[in-house]
Amino acid sequence: MSKFFFTTRYLLLLLLVTLTLTCSKNSTEVDQIPLSLPPESSFLIDFSTFPQRGGQPLPKTGDMFLQTHENWGWAATNVLVWNTILFVNLAIPVAAFQASFSNDPVQQPDGSWVWAYTFPVGPDTFSAELHGSLSGEGTHWDMYISKNDSYNHFLWYTGGADLAFTQGSWTIYKHPSEPVAYLGIEWHRSISDSTADIKYTQLAVGDQPGGSYIHYGLTLDFPYNAYYDIFNQNINNHVDMEWSRETKEGRVMDAQHFGDDVWHCWNENLDDIVCTD
Repeated sequence: MSKFFFTTRYLLLLLLVTLTLTCSKNSTEVDQIPLSLPPESSFLIDFSTFPQRGGQPLPKTGDMFLQTHENWGWAATNVLVWNTILFVNLAIPVAAFQASFSNDPVQQPDGSWVWAYTFPVGPDTFSAELHGSLSGEGTHWDMYISKNDSYNHFLWYTGGADLAFTQGSWTIYKHPSEPVAYLGIEWHRSISDSTADIKYTQLAVGDQPGGSYIHYGLTLDFPYNAYYDIFNQNINNHVDMEWSRETKEGRVMDAQHFGDDVWHCWNENLDDIVCTD
């Protein structure tokens, strides 16, 4: 055989090895790109968008201000009730989720990813493991939380979302001492126009029927571009409210409280006014 044949054969073999190594390297690099975390808005209602007076917190029971600003005050009181319920019951799982954004994940042999870290809640320190993996056309998430001398690797919540993180859901379990599903979360968002909504629903637990919920959303509507729909299953009652995030103007409807099925409005100063629409 000629020298040219051997040279050509050698160059082709070298090219094949180079391409194989390059493809293998690129494949490994792709596998090592970690999953993105679901957005914080998939788990948390942003109560700060609701109109507040002078930047002060939402009102407390017995607040004299409510007596002269009944429309905004009644809406604010209902928001405060749910804010308190969620703050008390979700303090640990919320803190665990928020802390995940400050930590890096490690890929597991099966291709999934685990964020492992510690986080504080008050004087206590907890350990968290957030497991994320691809599942069908989306992602799956499990949050395990441990506390020294109390409980270990408790599955506090689980959930799923699409790959673009435009919609998903969570199921939250009550507590290691009562490991039952008691709160469901459904969420949606549009990245292009910044609209979104999130709904917390109390699930049936024991002899409690469940069904109460708070539904929060951001829209492109005018003049009101944010809303709450709050439903109390125990008394079969809706409290609906809409407001402008820019001007603070808004309105509330509650047939049981006001004795009618019409809107009751407030202006940019949170003063009661007659609705014009």
